[in-house]
Amino acid sequence: MPFQSLVARLPYPSFAVQRAVAIAAVIAQAGIGVTGSVVRVTGSGLGCPTWPQCVEGSIVPVAHPEFDALTQWIEFSNRMLTGVVIAVAALCVITAWRVQIEHPSRRRLVKLAWTMPAGVMLQAVVGGITVLAKLEWWTVALHFLASTPLVWLAVLLLRAFNEGDEPARWLIPDAGRKTLIVLAAAMWAVLVAGTTVTGAGPHGGDPGTHRFQAPIETLTQVHGGLLVAYLIVLAVFGLQLMRGETPKQLWRRYTIVWVIALAQGILGSVQYALGVPEALVSFHVLGSALVIVSTAALWCGSRDRGPVSSATVPERELATSN
Repeated sequence: MPFQSLVARLPYPSFAVQRAVAIAAVIAQAGIGVTGSVVRVTGSGLGCPTWPQCVEGSIVPVAHPEFDALTQWIEFSNRMLTGVVIAVAALCVITAWRVQIEHPSRRRLVKLAWTMPAGVMLQAVVGGITVLAKLEWWTVALHFLASTPLVWLAVLLLRAFNEGDEPARWLIPDAGRKTLIVLAAAMWAVLVAGTTVTGAGPHGGDPGTHRFQAPIETLTQVHGGLLVAYLIVLAVFGLQLMRGETPKQLWRRYTIVWVIALAQGILGSVQYALGVPEALVSFHVLGSALVIVSTAALWCGSRDRGPVSSATVPERELATSN
């Protein structure tokens, strides 16, 4: 393959480079959701009313009597950030591919890396449908929810760059593994319920957008109740960890999940009490991304695939590190 030969000519990425690329992927996948919330709360969702063009006949904003220039540029800037996310995703693939060329057994690493550009392209299509559907609340919900697995997978990719390729050895009791699956499911249930609250709330991305016709008080109670369920499952998981010899690192990750989840719950309550101010909406979206990241990190820390042994590192890199 011609492209593979080009990748093979690149310098072998150091552990620091691999980690930096994966961290960039986590930030990019989480950050695009936050910037999307800025588009929504500023009412700029239809600043570019067509897709993939911004306005009919132009891919960039142009003066138009029906569209405010500021909302055009806010929406257009968010679209341009998608290009940054694609570039980071491409770096993930190239970095993982370069590692696999040197070590053919690292196929799992490359498969995880390919989920980044594949997911971004899917997300771009969903974003286009959202615009063409004039920001119907359920399309906005799907647009946000489509990004959540990518944040999770970016964390798994970061872990894959820093671990070996042995079969996963779980560091928790069997019951804890089942509870961890329930925890992940509860997390996504909280996120789904959150999108319904957003769909019925005041920030639809455009003043003319149809809203979810349901009592926001009831939707908020369901959303909050699911967060409580998530915390209960998290507490059960902690009790199960106490039954075994849990590594300190895993306890640290577990504690971080508690801190972030509780902070997110408090922020949501304050946000609702204050009438859903715009700034707090974006902070709440950021908090949801942090919940995903911390829960995924807890998942990764609950099993071990062994270290990246010296056998998987080129001799030239070992020489520079000694």
